[in-house]
Amino acid sequence: MAAYAPPIEDIGFLLNDVFGFDAVMAGLPGYEEVTAELALTVLAEGGRFCAEVLEPLNRSGDEEGCRLTDGMVTTPKGFAEAYRAFAEAGWTGLSGDPAYGGQGLPRVVQILLDEMLSSANFSFGLFPGLTRGAVEAIGHHAGDALKEAYLPKMISGEWTGAMALTEAHAGTDLGLLKTRAEPLADGRYRITGGKIFISSGDHDFGGNIVHLVLARLPDAPAGVKGISLFLVPKFLPDPAGSGDQRNGFSVGALEHKMGIHAQPTCVMNYDGAIGFLVGEPGRGLNAMFTMMNAERLFVGIQGLGIGEIALQKAAAYAHERLQGRSADGTRGPVPILEHADVRRMLLTGRALTEGGRALAIWTALQMDIAARHPDPEAAKAADGFVALLTPVIKAALTDWGFAITVEAQQVFGGHGYIREWGMEQYVRDARIAQIYEGTNGVQAMDLAGRKLMMEGGELPRRFFALMRAEIEEAPSSLGELTRPVLAALADLEATTSALQEKAADVAEANAAAVDYLRLFALVALGWMWVRMAAAEAAGQDNGTKAQRKRKLAALFVARLLPQTAGLKAAVLSGARPLAVFQEDEI
Repeated sequence: MAAYAPPIEDIGFLLNDVFGFDAVMAGLPGYEEVTAELALTVLAEGGRFCAEVLEPLNRSGDEEGCRLTDGMVTTPKGFAEAYRAFAEAGWTGLSGDPAYGGQGLPRVVQILLDEMLSSANFSFGLFPGLTRGAVEAIGHHAGDALKEAYLPKMISGEWTGAMALTEAHAGTDLGLLKTRAEPLADGRYRITGGKIFISSGDHDFGGNIVHLVLARLPDAPAGVKGISLFLVPKFLPDPAGSGDQRNGFSVGALEHKMGIHAQPTCVMNYDGAIGFLVGEPGRGLNAMFTMMNAERLFVGIQGLGIGEIALQKAAAYAHERLQGRSADGTRGPVPILEHADVRRMLLTGRALTEGGRALAIWTALQMDIAARHPDPEAAKAADGFVALLTPVIKAALTDWGFAITVEAQQVFGGHGYIREWGMEQYVRDARIAQIYEGTNGVQAMDLAGRKLMMEGGELPRRFFALMRAEIEEAPSSLGELTRPVLAALADLEATTSALQEKAADVAEANAAAVDYLRLFALVALGWMWVRMAAAEAAGQDNGTKAQRKRKLAALFVARLLPQTAGLKAAVLSGARPLAVFQEDEI
């Protein structure tokens, strides 16, 4: 099997030619010296670590899995050592706040490292990914004392983080959770309850493990407004500062899962564990959403990353595997890459992956603008775009990531179903990304039912106007691309207006949600492909190889963008086709 090749060349094209990375960073205080050259140097080194250290552990980690023995979690051979090397090299603090020891690099550099981590070793990438989300929640909502005590060691990677939301009876409906928080006289709390599906809940990497736990205070009202957030460390600081007093929680079991076997997904029991309030009482879900939204974007990047590596493996196989005859019947056996159906699978995956990477980078740049731009209005506008696109990135990139891994497995034929080739692991691992951090159906309902009405409904209209302006600015020579994308954008605008008119009808929004999100995502990718084709036309000669992006853009427009017509029709059909069935007819 071919080794993983980090997509540094494509990333360089996107940063330099498509998005003008240097100019964007020059306008953001604190990032003026972060150039594309620096970013690519950092990412090339990160990609080397992923390819040389993490990918070789991917299959063995899947086969060995995690173990729970006498209450202690053991990760697969090599994982603890790899994590320590990862932390010691500074990768855990790449985008961390310099005030607490982080390197303070832009979000866009972080998400591109996250993609490579997800390609090389999906299970491993969750350890630093969850820690970073916990760091963001603590950094935004905790008091100074908690920040000073926990952030430096979490950013350095000496300590890790986990989020503890889900309970067996509650699932996505967090308003039903029952975990209790009893206040103590010294300002701390005792946390009692059980949580399930807690990724990175325990491990053998050493150091503290900081859980962010949602729980209810004794006088809390029912529902989500009664939830508070607590920082619950595995080890408590003692008066001498050694920090080795074991807190009152334990791993009850490890979940037996379809995939990500090298990631310890824990059933956690909190038995009067000491916790510290993060943020305001009753505002825990608001604080946790800081972590959840960060994780939703991270999960979308996981879908992108695993689709990328599956494509790489499948393309390498298709070049080498000899089978069948050429289309004109004169040669054979030929590499299966010559067969139209194999090309369809690989090129469809390429169009979605490279388009998805572009959209993810654009979104990450908006996050950096929202955090750093000196003009409050520009920062606010960028923040709105991030809010609008978060469910799109999470759901569309993970849906496509799974579909791409399945098609990549199909390229191998029967060999793809056999463990020794590794493709079945990618399919199993990719599946979880559509489920956790809010299922993709929930993401779609967030987009159709809530995000479309932000700013009184103006937020999506602002985004569509931006897309339209940029597409219309493309060179006239790209008319065969811009005309279909503009037509699809007009359909998206009309469909959005129809949903906004029925915004008060929850059933209508929910019935339309999944199809609407896919429609939205395909049009957004069409916009990205116009930008990439325009950048290629402006910066390269007209040789065959130099036109690769334009050819992929044409393939996207010809074979994928037409799906928007069917999706529009499905959205506008309304809730009735679903609602007419009686319960006993389903």
